[in-house]
Amino acid sequence: MMKTVLRSAVLFLALGSSFAFSAGESSTEVLAHSTASWDGTPLRGVTLENPEVRVLRIAIAPGSRLPIHKHPVINAGYLVKGELTVVRLSDGKKLDLKAGDALVEMVDEWHYGVNTSDEPAEIVVVYAGNEGQAITVFKEEEQ
Repeated sequence: MMKTVLRSAVLFLALGSSFAFSAGESSTEVLAHSTASWDGTPLRGVTLENPEVRVLRIAIAPGSRLPIHKHPVINAGYLVKGELTVVRLSDGKKLDLKAGDALVEMVDEWHYGVNTSDEPAEIVVVYAGNEGQAITVFKEEEQ
């Protein structure tokens, strides 16, 4: 059942780049479509034997920083409100996002997000991996 749902979702997303409804009130807008993450790294092949999709809404308080972490699965996000800066740990490369921006996140790269504004940030992220697979791994930070 899950594989059928996942295939249907992929088909719908693939059609989304050129598909629009004829009713004036409905439409499809492609927010992100890429074979690489935001830092330009090509997405790695993923074998999904028992596919699992998770959709998370993550709230980031004003002036706060998320812990350093990485994702072993392909994921993409949409910043619903606020501002967010994503920082790659290896070289400090940054991606600044504002409400309405989408990103294809890095896979297996240590990074963190920081909300430097005085407003809350809210991002919706879709993760695709194998059932039960960790979607985020946190780095032990030195005290």
